[in-house]
Amino acid sequence: MSNWLIPLGRHDGPSRGRVVALPHAGGWPSAFASWRSRLPDDVELLVAQPPGHGARLSEEPLRRVEPMVAGLVEELSERGDLPTVIVGHSFGSVLAYAMARALEERGRPPLLLVVSAGQPPCFPRTAPFAHHRPDAELLEHLVMIGGVSTRLAERRELIDPILAAVRADLEAMETYGRPVTETAVPILAVGAVDDPVVVTRRMSLWSLETTGDFRWELFEGGHFSFYEPEVTDRVIDRVLTALPRTAETHRFRHSETPSPTTMRTYHEEILHI
Repeated sequence: MSNWLIPLGRHDGPSRGRVVALPHAGGWPSAFASWRSRLPDDVELLVAQPPGHGARLSEEPLRRVEPMVAGLVEELSERGDLPTVIVGHSFGSVLAYAMARALEERGRPPLLLVVSAGQPPCFPRTAPFAHHRPDAELLEHLVMIGGVSTRLAERRELIDPILAAVRADLEAMETYGRPVTETAVPILAVGAVDDPVVVTRRMSLWSLETTGDFRWELFEGGHFSFYEPEVTDRVIDRVLTALPRTAETHRFRHSETPSPTTMRTYHEEILHI
């Protein structure tokens, strides 16, 4: 098994469901660290770690959505079949949408797709593209929206590979084409009233991307308020509503449950990049 998905936390009993979380552009698995203490022990939490992110920082980041989704879906299939909710923030919302569609095509659709702070694919990306920004301009933007601390921005040995991952993720997002047909997976869209990156009202148009149930909610805060405790708790409430109440309501596809591994400790300053 590879390291595309990092399990957070440990539990010995059967699982009633799984949350697959996909962070923002350049984001590390630690962005979703607070979710582990807020989710019940019988709900697995897997966080995406594509090349160029987290423990894979030294690897060349990918620049298209499709190979990222292929790696994530392949590893997820090795972990057995569980009722699943996929959650994506910012760039992660596009990756989550594409991943949900890929699982749907395999006959294993998630129960719910949660998208946060990312405009729907029905809005085509147009120039000027963010991934073409010079490093200094891109870094200034990340600091302004709260994605990188000023202290981290001064550490070139850390910020250079992080900027490379951010740029690659932005290119993947800005080159992703809207599929011809919608998904049937229910969608919950989450937006922030003071988000400087996304036009908040556009979050409601995620309704055009699904033939299933749709709901959208608006929270206080900016682009990264999704990771704040109050918002996290409310979103997790919605996620748990979608999952079964007990482990007996599903079966694993494989005969054995996947063995959980321990997540490495990440630098505190890189929680929100």
